[in-house]
This record gives sequence, structure tokens and C-alpha cells, in this order.
Amino acid sequence: MLMAPINPSDINMVEGTYFIRPSLPAIPGNEGVGEVVEVGSAVKTLQVGDWVNPADSGWGTWRNWAVSSPAELSKVSNDIPVMAAATLVVNPCTAYRMLKDFIQLQPGDVVIQNGANSSVGQAVIQLARQWNIRTVNIVRNRPELEKLAEALKKLGADHVITEEFARSGEMKIFMQSLNSKPKLALNCVGGKSATELLRNLDQKGVMVTYGGMSKQPILVPTGSLIFKEVEIKGYWNTEWNKCHRDSSKKQAMLDELCDLIRKGQFLLPDSYDYPLEMHKTAVELAMEGFKCKKVMFNINRDV
Repeated sequence: MLMAPINPSDINMVEGTYFIRPSLPAIPGNEGVGEVVEVGSAVKTLQVGDWVNPADSGWGTWRNWAVSSPAELSKVSNDIPVMAAATLVVNPCTAYRMLKDFIQLQPGDVVIQNGANSSVGQAVIQLARQWNIRTVNIVRNRPELEKLAEALKKLGADHVITEEFARSGEMKIFMQSLNSKPKLALNCVGGKSATELLRNLDQKGVMVTYGGMSKQPILVPTGSLIFKEVEIKGYWNTEWNKCHRDSSKKQAMLDELCDLIRKGQFLLPDSYDYPLEMHKTAVELAMEGFKCKKVMFNINRDV
């Protein structure tokens, strides 16, 4: 193994609150990149020096070495930064699919999202910029709000607002200034934050939920369902990958993402890097709020 991130789903799996519960004892970590150092004589699809990602969740990436069958691995380009290869198949792919699969967006359309400083949120901002889609990005208030807003705007965010602003009377005036309401809302928070997304959706808009960091249920305004006919959907990247494991659609997405990374048009979040020996410190940091940096395990980099 070369590098592996600490994602919210990894924490949830350790806590036993994730949908997937591996048999114990188990190695945590659903995402990461490894380098092939040896292959069996019958293996034809991989060779020494190839980089690989786990093909499915629950593989266990927080380790130094693994013996695996080729069927459990997917080859990934080794001409992109190692961090990009380690974090390619969850957050960027989640953002890509949510922007592509739930409603037909056209250049100039508006997408609104909460948790905009998350890794998925940053990926949404950058992909939307490439496809000429405008974004309204909601974050929690914090002491360094201006610095965060500036960083997100450098990635391509059109507007950055706080949760408090989204619930104020000023939000209505702001939305009118956009000249068109959001057709798509992306929710990773739940609770009142998700309710505000629904209130601001356009007629027959769609809200896609891919996380619930507040651990609060989604409260749906009756008027939004009846009079605006909004749709409420869910997205789980693990299930999408399972259904499209070897599909041309998946490969085309990965090829496009890797091409954007090579061209410098899709930037990686800053990271805190830790050796596996400091797993307690790394996990504790990953569980803290108000971060824009990704917490990563930096493993066997000299192999």
C-alpha cells in the first residue's frame, strides 16, 4: 500500500453504523492505492509496478501489505499524483455521478449544496466549473470564513454562504438575484440544512442525499412536495460501483477525471499525512469538524 485516506464511511464502519459491516477481525479502510510488487504466474491482467485500487468497499486499505486476487483490484493510472490515485474512486466519482445522473443540467444551470468544504463538495465545485454549471455553496460559520470562501472560489465556487444566511430572510433576495433557481441540490448534512435546500429548489428540482453528518432526519416541507413536485433521491457510491464494476461508463468517468488531474484542472485538497503507527492521532483529527484538508495515511512510500 502507498496511500489511503480516512473517509467518513471508514469511521462509520469502525463505529458499526455503516451499512457494510465486515466480519471481525477486520482491517479498516475502503479506499487507497497500492503498488503491485509481485504477481503469480497465472496473473495476466496486472504486472509489477502497476498501481491498483480496491474494486469493492471493505477491502481494508489501512495496512502496509496485502495478498489479493486480481478480481479484487482495479488498475489505476500511475502518471497522476499518488494522492490523486488514492482518493480517486470515492469523492470525485460521487460528485461526478450526482451531477450527471439525476437531472439533465445545462450550462448556466444552478446547483446548491451543503457541506461545500468537504472533499465531495470541493469536487462538485471543480466539475461544475468545467461544465459551466453555477454553484451555491453552503458552509458552517467559523472564525476563518473569509479564508475558506476565498479558497472555494479559487476552485470555481460562484457563491459561498453560511447555514445561518441560508435560514435568514436575506436568502430569498439572494436567490432572486440568481435569475434561476437551483435544479439540483446535494445534501450531506441532513436535518434543517437539508430542509433549506428543498425550500430553494426550482419546480420539479431534485435533492440527492449522499451523507447525513448531522445525524438528524430530513424534514420535508409539504409545499415543496405538492406544489413544487420536488424529488428526493439517495446516492451510494458503493452500490453504483457494484452495478457498473467493469462498465465502459465507469471507465469513461475515470479517464475524464484522470485527464482533468493531469491538466491541473482538478486540484486535490491539502492533506495531513500520517504513518500508520500514528493511526489514533490521524483518526481523531479526521473526526474533527471545520477542516478543508484530507487526513491521509502515508504508507510504504519508499517501496
